[in-house]
Amino acid sequence: MKTPGIRGGKARIDGTRICVVDIVAVHQQVIEPKEILTYFSSRPLTLAEVYSARAYSHDHPDEIDAYFEASRRVAEEFDNQDSEPLAGESDQ
Repeated sequence: MKTPGIRGGKARIDGTRICVVDIVAVHQQVIEPKEILTYFSSRPLTLAEVYSARAYSHDHPDEIDAYFEASRRVAEEFDNQDSEPLAGESDQ
């Protein structure tokens, strides 16, 4: 389910704020589907919901890849800003 204004309009599991990309990210950490059932605090998921989210990610790889690429770019920009000298600092 996608709802504008909720979790940035990303695909999510009905009745939750858990997005497909959340399930994919956890799965990429080599966490088994049965462990994912109780991984999120909002409510326990069903195995069907976990597999449904994974199926969605396989059916929409461009959407999922774009999300992770955008996240990497934001993290990279943040890292680059963090390494720049603060305004007013000078070489001593």
